[in-house]
Amino acid sequence: MSTSAATRRDANAGRRTMSAARRRTIRRRRIVALLAVAGLAALTAIAVLPDVEKAVQEVSLPLQHEDIIRQQAADKNLDPSLVAGVIYAESRFRDQTSHAGARGLMQITPATAHYIARKSGATEFVEGDLATPQINISYGSWYLRYLLDKYDGNVVLTLCAYNGGEGNVDRWLADGHISDTAFTLDRVPFAETREYVRRVLEARKQYRAQYARELGL
Repeated sequence: MSTSAATRRDANAGRRTMSAARRRTIRRRRIVALLAVAGLAALTAIAVLPDVEKAVQEVSLPLQHEDIIRQQAADKNLDPSLVAGVIYAESRFRDQTSHAGARGLMQITPATAHYIARKSGATEFVEGDLATPQINISYGSWYLRYLLDKYDGNVVLTLCAYNGGEGNVDRWLADGHISDTAFTLDRVPFAETREYVRRVLEARKQYRAQYARELGL
């Protein structure tokens, strides 16, 4: 073999060795880059996980206007989780009007709203005010306090009256359908009202468990 041929062979071998080394270096750098990306993704997932969990919670059990709920509950000596439970059962925290004309978060009818306005001294009230969360929750909380006082603190009778009307509850009590001393929800004549009360009581329990800090419990 000539000297020039041997030189070319050694040069080619050197280039192959250098090329293999570069490939190994490139692979190592790619692996390090992939590991870095994976690590960053993991850290990002850990960071956003609480926000994701909170978002899921707020979809399944929404809560808004908690500052108003706390303020009105304190002002009227109510359990804020009960107020939140009523709002959840009535509207799921959406401003809406029912087919019966009940309006806002706590679904107050205009007739009930005018009655509350007269009793509470709100002389400037107009029906459009029921779309305002502050006024709607204030009126709904006032009505809950009024019903609780009327039915000696009986939450179930209060919720029956909130949904089915206090006139119906008074008649059920007078007719013996239900009793304020030996009361079972199954004896309530209206199936819709029975389900409503169960839904509010379950929601109250969930709000106490999941939103104690937000509701000031």
